[in-house]
Amino acid sequence: MLAPVPRPPGSLAVRCSRALLSPRSRLSMLALLLLSAAALVVLYEPQRLLASGWPPQTSGAGAVLLFGLAYGVCTAAFVPRPVLNLAAGALFGSAAGLTAAIAGTVLGAGIAFTLGRLLGQDALRPMVRGRWLTAADGQLSRHGFRSMLAIRLFPGVPFAAANYCAAVSRMGYVPFLVATGLGSVPNTAAYVVAGAQAGEPGSPAFLFSAGFIVLSGVAAAVVAWRKRHGLRAPAPVTAPEPESELEPETAVGAAR
Repeated sequence: MLAPVPRPPGSLAVRCSRALLSPRSRLSMLALLLLSAAALVVLYEPQRLLASGWPPQTSGAGAVLLFGLAYGVCTAAFVPRPVLNLAAGALFGSAAGLTAAIAGTVLGAGIAFTLGRLLGQDALRPMVRGRWLTAADGQLSRHGFRSMLAIRLFPGVPFAAANYCAAVSRMGYVPFLVATGLGSVPNTAAYVVAGAQAGEPGSPAFLFSAGFIVLSGVAAAVVAWRKRHGLRAPAPVTAPEPESELEPETAVGAAR
């Protein structure tokens, strides 16, 4: 009678770890994490900073650093950046507010990119199908820096959506973060200056920043329309080139 083959020790733990680390399980963890973050945002309402201000016990460089950290966490949790940018200008002025906002922007983008890359890329990449998704993935994967720079300069794509789309693509960390930092400066500066000058809506700085925000929005809409029109346009069909006729001498030689 054959003796039963003993199961290798730790086989159940190995199976459980594989199930927990599978692409679908990690994607579920990402979805749960993002839903929890969104619920916390709705519960605590960070946009109240515009009305209630910053806690009085924090001031100076420490307050700017703390605001930058909170800014990064909030943007990763889908808090709209324009609200945070206006708050940065209203609380710290143009220079310090812009520093805190850009630092928080890069931090929040890095958090979202890391979460998307670790928890969502393996499960979502097989779903990249269709004309638009394939074109967007190819653009981000092959030309990551300039594509992300254009997305940040023309704020037509939501910040969180751009972060997670970039994470699903094959873009590298360094091009993503550098393009985010550089491309976010103009639009972020406009909102920060508008927040800093909100008490004087007739000042030249406020009017210039408000005009820049409107123009950048119009430019983003135009660029998005042109890209959409280009994707919808059918690809040109190239006719096959006719075979070149043999020269008389070649034809005679071939006949021989």
